[in-house]
Amino acid sequence: MTEREDFVSGVRDSLPTLPANVPFGFVVGVAALQAGFSGVQAVSMSVLVFGGASQLAAIELLQKGSPALIVVLTAVVVNLRYTMYSAAIAPHFRRFSERWRLVCAQFVVDTTFALAVTEYERDEDTDRLAYYLGVSLAIYVSFVAGTAGGVLLGDRIPDGFQLEFAVPLLFLALLVPSIADEPTAVAAAVGGFVAVAAVGVPMNLGIIVAALSGVSAGFVVNHWRGSR
Repeated sequence: MTEREDFVSGVRDSLPTLPANVPFGFVVGVAALQAGFSGVQAVSMSVLVFGGASQLAAIELLQKGSPALIVVLTAVVVNLRYTMYSAAIAPHFRRFSERWRLVCAQFVVDTTFALAVTEYERDEDTDRLAYYLGVSLAIYVSFVAGTAGGVLLGDRIPDGFQLEFAVPLLFLALLVPSIADEPTAVAAAVGGFVAVAAVGVPMNLGIIVAALSGVSAGFVVNHWRGSR
């Protein structure tokens, strides 16, 4: 196929993910408004960060008045999985120029990674850059549009519509599919327990403590299984 056809193929393959992606952006927009962000700030955050889970975590901490350093560290911890995605997809990007690799790095999220790697392994003749840009553009635009929708419509949502429950549900939706074996199950259990127990930790460090505890527990279990 031509570059244009591979680009269109990437857009088309991303369409099934949009019904989940747009509401995610919508919740981010509403949460940002409720935390005191302006509409421009909320949309700009999605444009620049493009990481819904880290955005929600950062928004919640900012709303609680946490120090900026804690907010940044929490966002980094939440997004650490992208380092693994980057390492896995990097071999497919070797032929790209440094400029294009930097551009592509901005759009490495769960969905773009999964779709791109699946396609690359399925068809080696696919134009990697064109396909990746097609996938990324559709997902990125839909997420930012969802955030804008949350900003524009958030104040019209009835009081009885409890959107705050959407935030933990979204995090659960990200968590559950990743529990695939004993180490990940232990990591999730320990992280969840510590997160609840560390609610009163000063400066809202609970999320960071819980994340590090979960990762450490998972690492210990994985090492123990490997040494048996």
